[in-house]
Amino acid sequence: MPVAKVTELSATSTQSFEDAIQQGVIRACKTLRNFRSAWVKEHRVAVQNNQISEYQVNLLVTFVLDD
Repeated sequence: MPVAKVTELSATSTQSFEDAIQQGVIRACKTLRNFRSAWVKEHRVAVQNNQISEYQVNLLVTFVLDD
């Protein structure tokens, strides 16, 4: 029976929330073996000069542990 682990990651983008999610998933796939899913826990934006300067998402990612 497989055992999975859930961990939280933070990813940012200057483009959009969607891009921040994509960057987080791409990075998790490079680092974690057996990556299975991601859940967006939080959204946040940084504002400079009355404009959004950065989009941030906190992701809960699930990966299956090796035997």
